Amino acid sequence: MQNKETGLAAQLERMSRVDTAWLRMDTEANLMMIVGVWVMRPRLSLAALRERVEARLLQYTRFRQKVVEDALGAQWVEDEDFDIGRHLQAEILLPLRGQSAESALQARVGELAATPLDAAHPLWQIQLVEDYEAGSSALIVRIHHCIADGIALISVMLSITDGGKAPPRRQQQPQDDHDWLSDALLRPLSNASIKAIRLAGAGAGLGLQTLVNPPDPLDGSLEVARMGYQAVSDIAAFALMPDDSHTSLKGKPGKRKQVAWAELLPLDAVKAVGKGLGASVNDVLLSCVAGALGRYLSERGEDPAGKEIRVMVPVNLRSQEKAHQLGNQFGLVPLVLPIGIANPVERLYAVKARMQELKGSFQPVLAFGLLSVAGLLIKPVQHAMLNIFARKATAVMTNVPGPAQPLEFCGSTVERVMFWVPQSGDIGLGVSVLTYAGQVQFGLIADAQLCPDPAAVVRGFAPEFNTLLTLTLMLPWGED
Repeated sequence: MQNKETGLAAQLERMSRVDTAWLRMDTEANLMMIVGVWVMRPRLSLAALRERVEARLLQYTRFRQKVVEDALGAQWVEDEDFDIGRHLQAEILLPLRGQSAESALQARVGELAATPLDAAHPLWQIQLVEDYEAGSSALIVRIHHCIADGIALISVMLSITDGGKAPPRRQQQPQDDHDWLSDALLRPLSNASIKAIRLAGAGAGLGLQTLVNPPDPLDGSLEVARMGYQAVSDIAAFALMPDDSHTSLKGKPGKRKQVAWAELLPLDAVKAVGKGLGASVNDVLLSCVAGALGRYLSERGEDPAGKEIRVMVPVNLRSQEKAHQLGNQFGLVPLVLPIGIANPVERLYAVKARMQELKGSFQPVLAFGLLSVAGLLIKPVQHAMLNIFARKATAVMTNVPGPAQPLEFCGSTVERVMFWVPQSGDIGLGVSVLTYAGQVQFGLIADAQLCPDPAAVVRGFAPEFNTLLTLTLMLPWGED
């Protein structure tokens, strides 16, 4: 018979510092949940969803574990009272008079985005709208950020679809990865060690695994000096970064969220614009985001001319082979969006220049470091420390390349995929750009006080892109 104490010890797992920081980052205005929506056709039944979740999702032990906080941080503990019915629930949308099913779904997603998960049980929930519209169903998924970041959750998403690869037996972040920051970055940096700066550079470029197990030492004093200069410059830039331009999108958020998403854009058209104008797909999309935000402010009587806002963009720090491991391994870089440039081509090249400046930056690793240190602090001190991000930025933005082919789930085709990452501190805006099955999806989650009409923002995305497309088609095209 198994010793009771031994069995309990086997079920306990210390939460990493960074994951602890995300756990403690919840506020009334911003809950640290990743919120996603799938629209599928034909309709999906609750019974089929339950069967798939039991067979696939619950193979990830995190989704059967609850969080228990203690003086040292938090632990993952098996939920002995686990009930799948608590995490899978059916929804019936009742649109108001004159309201479309899509608008009703957006309203419900906004409501759920502001509703806390039950901390006494595993921090995730799925709502199924069996009868959404025209023979389709919709899934609304909420997962606390302390469980995993977006890259890991994409791996989870793919594993639960039809034909998806089952998760490996070991999914959690290896224990020896938890202290990589203090061992390879913070302690040597505090001693002004050029070796640590060199390791940090390798991590920024090649991922977290490279930082933990670095390749052969870099040769050449010039390369070491260059990396050292870059690291020092990025530390200074991070600490001395000025606040971005004040707009009505920046301020103290309330307790209500609203979401909206735009019509799909064909990815081939976006690629054509990028090729024609000598920019990347990412540059084109980010320029359209900047244009849509500037257009929204202008329509509200606010002159955006000359203004720039800063958005915090997540950057993956894990290697591809570690994508299945849950937990958080990403940094943040501050990207300045020139919302005040009216000329779409000029704006595109301004975005391109800013993206070039970020290449090779150490800032993602430094941001990861701040989150890791914050996980060791008491909650009030952590909030004060992490508000540095909120003071410097207006929005959080993700730009994720999804699967190139439509996914199948329980025999239904996933026609649309959307998700939003949480906004920390007093940031009130979350922008999501996702490519999926040859289409580009632009979505927005916003504080209802700071951005009362997010649909007006997303309506500006297609016109901004169409302007660039028209200009591209007017270019002289040779045989090449």
